Amino acid sequence: MDLQLANKTAVVTGGSRGTGLAIVQTLLDEGMRVVTGSRRLTDELKETDAVHVAVDLATSDGATELISEAMAQLGGIDLLVNNVGIGDTDDLIKGALLDLRELPDSAWQQTFDLHFYSALRVTRAALPSLVERKGVIVNVSSAGARVVSAGPAHYNVAKAALNALTKVMAEQFGGHGVRAVTVSPGPIRTGVWTDDDGFIARVAREQGITHAAFVDQMTASLGASTGRISTPEEVARLVAFLASPNNITGTEHLIDGGIVKQL
Repeated sequence: MDLQLANKTAVVTGGSRGTGLAIVQTLLDEGMRVVTGSRRLTDELKETDAVHVAVDLATSDGATELISEAMAQLGGIDLLVNNVGIGDTDDLIKGALLDLRELPDSAWQQTFDLHFYSALRVTRAALPSLVERKGVIVNVSSAGARVVSAGPAHYNVAKAALNALTKVMAEQFGGHGVRAVTVSPGPIRTGVWTDDDGFIARVAREQGITHAAFVDQMTASLGASTGRISTPEEVARLVAFLASPNNITGTEHLIDGGIVKQL
């Protein structure tokens, strides 16, 4: 299927590894020109044709710098993918192990800066070009926004806020030809789940069980109908489809293997 993305431009936040890297590569494969912003340039990203901008997207200056450089490189923005996330694993572990009485304001602030405010700030900076080009915004959220018992509490709440922000974007700028959609993955087979020093492995150590046993336990408890977690490439293909010309806006698209059961 021709997604009609060739020769268009995209900005992807957090594209240096994991799901973000898969999104970058998929958009490049569709013929798009891509700029991505993250704190570090990985060897894997170096092997692509994407332009990397070294920025801290948890700050307002980072958002402005990314879009300024993207405009200089691309001339305009047809697609914005707000994907950046996870960040400090120590902060995520706090959210997974501590309750509301114990989780400090600083942890909430750091999580919201990265997972909510980054999307707001980058989108706000990119909107003049997105309006001019009748572009598309894809916000990468999480099924955790619907299954709040699974995962760090402050992360899930920030993603729920991001879901609401997508609705606001779609409503306020739909009349200008801009579409906004949410992609909500469940667990994804990235370093968060697979690395020995990743989030899941570190929580397993805190619980006193092996990494492999904890992965099996988590996979079973989440109750995915497919019996497995998603791959970064599967999420990336969904993002690319939603970016293609269509009349979909203001909606959330789960890719969680059937973890979320309610209507």
